[in-house]
Amino acid sequence: MADVSTPVPLNSDDPPFPGDAVEVGRVLGAWGIKGWIRVQPFSADPKALFSSRRWFIQPPEGPRPAGVALPALLRITHSKEHGDGVVAAAQELPDRTAAEAMKGARIFIARSSFPTPSEGEYYWIDLIGLEVVNRQGERLGTVTDLFDTGAHSVLRVRRPEAPADAKPEQAERLIPFVAAYVDQVSLAERRITVDWGLDY
Repeated sequence: MADVSTPVPLNSDDPPFPGDAVEVGRVLGAWGIKGWIRVQPFSADPKALFSSRRWFIQPPEGPRPAGVALPALLRITHSKEHGDGVVAAAQELPDRTAAEAMKGARIFIARSSFPTPSEGEYYWIDLIGLEVVNRQGERLGTVTDLFDTGAHSVLRVRRPEAPADAKPEQAERLIPFVAAYVDQVSLAERRITVDWGLDY
């Protein structure tokens, strides 16, 4: 029986799954009758989805119906914002049936294809893993994640002294990612300098 949990190459000319792949969205289902799909982007600004015409596909987590294989790559022919998501058409999805089979599929794009951010803007993926220090040079921890409050983004910073089994409220600091607190972001040095105390 074929392994349906692994993406199936379309042909030998397909590029390999990129080493710098970033998960940028998930397929919600079919849209219309001509093979378009509805996509939920993982960012409020889906420009990463529009930056590449090659979307690499991984199956959704959990069991899949027997005999259902997903293409490893979608070559996007059209894409546009629609409501709070994105709709797209691909060469590999000729009809609604093919689009419906994509439900739950995870979409990845090579980080190298992302558009260059403006001065003072950063992709979340580039901030995760950076060390955070304050103006006094004291280590506050490492960025593990970010979340959006609507007004601004917030850094989740894991305290260096936190035990592995510590609860999130004990193990992390939440630092608003705004100019009032963030002095400098150095991607080259993998460090963020902030105006924040050890006891905050």
